[in-house]
Amino acid sequence: MQPAARNTKVMNRFDLTSRLVAKLKNEEAVIGGIGNTNFDLWAAGHRPQNFYMLGSMGLAFPIALGVALAQPNRRVIALEGDGSLLMQLGCLTTIATLAPKNLTLVVMDNGIYQITGSQPTPAQHADLVAIAAGCGLSNSNWAADEEDFERLIDQALAADGPALLAARIDDKPGTGTTKRDPVQIRERFMLGLGVRQPL
Repeated sequence: MQPAARNTKVMNRFDLTSRLVAKLKNEEAVIGGIGNTNFDLWAAGHRPQNFYMLGSMGLAFPIALGVALAQPNRRVIALEGDGSLLMQLGCLTTIATLAPKNLTLVVMDNGIYQITGSQPTPAQHADLVAIAAGCGLSNSNWAADEEDFERLIDQALAADGPALLAARIDDKPGTGTTKRDPVQIRERFMLGLGVRQPL
């Protein structure tokens, strides 16, 4: 049986990330997974509420969960690749169990470990949305196309519980490059969330 994702349009990560960033009006926190996911987040609209992962594969969803629990009145969005999600599938059951009302999870699925040489990921043979639903995240959907992606983002940002949406993407490289300064990234994010005052 072919995964449901094969019936969706192949889209572009930077275009989808730009569409998402354009919808952010209320200082929502955005956690970008390692590599091209955060390169595109950086290029789509650098904001103090963005956190850019460096070298910690699979931790965008767990970090976003922590932010969502610590700041329940702030919407939190996590952007992750399929390969990275496969490294931490167990986080989906934790997120479903804790059920933060303000967390949106976005999976960009191109079926490859793009940044390390485009090796195929096991996600080519799995339906990540079905896995998420099986872990208890009932509000999990594939985006059929760009218009559907925007609809699902709007729906997730208004939902009263965690939501996951996944999009099939092409193999285009990330746009731009994140400034690789972990301390600066952390400090800017903490300032952006209002948990640290400027010196």
